Amino acid sequence: MLNNPVFRDYLKRLGTRLIETLHFMGGTFNLGVQCLREMFKPPFYFRLTLDQMFLIGVRSFILVAVTALATGSVMALQFGYGLQKFGGQLYVPKVLALSFVREMGPVFTSLLVAARIGSGITAEVGSMNVTQQIDAIRALGTSPVKKIVIPRLLATLITLPILTVFANFIGLFGGMLVSVREMGITPDFFFIKAREALTLHDFNTGLVKTTVFAVFIALTSCWRGMHTTGGTKGVGDSTTWVVVTTNIFIMVADFFLTKFFIILRPLR
Repeated sequence: MLNNPVFRDYLKRLGTRLIETLHFMGGTFNLGVQCLREMFKPPFYFRLTLDQMFLIGVRSFILVAVTALATGSVMALQFGYGLQKFGGQLYVPKVLALSFVREMGPVFTSLLVAARIGSGITAEVGSMNVTQQIDAIRALGTSPVKKIVIPRLLATLITLPILTVFANFIGLFGGMLVSVREMGITPDFFFIKAREALTLHDFNTGLVKTTVFAVFIALTSCWRGMHTTGGTKGVGDSTTWVVVTTNIFIMVADFFLTKFFIILRPLR
């Protein structure tokens, strides 16, 4: 079997993928350590951070808002007609509030930001790398990590949780509109029951998740961009790779973070 060329080619490709994965994990971790070392040392590029906050946060708001409104409306509709069979329509506000604040809001917002911002950061930084602009920054005595990575990391860390908070409220508002229109639930009843179901732990769960996702999105995008080669084709390949990688991480990490908070909850 080892002499089979097809099997040997498969093992070779598998080994290459494994080495690339280990290189990515080590490189991203090392980039994170560099950011921690240089984050609190002058100079501080506040203007660059504010620019990135505008690009990541403000320009993503409409996309996040529309998605959250549509998702909340669809979930209320599905829960309403699903629970109607058991006479449980009055539980729609509680079920919707818990599922949206704990899961749907943080995950959907992070997926949208990863697709829109992760690809944008990778394309921008990758273009800078293939055109040797990053080498020029080093030649001028400035750290690329300080000027390129840290502003984008801080901007993502600040804006992604804020976008998630807005997504939660907009999603619940969409669910309320559908509940009032389709199920005859009053707005006061909807928000009272949603408030009864939610605790500070539920909000913190979503915010911690988005913080973890934000670090991974920013570091992965910057690392891949700074290691992009092959001209414009390499930039396109890196952009696709980042979107796929960040989305997979968000979905897998969400399971483990949810399990962690379920274990932690009885200790409150």
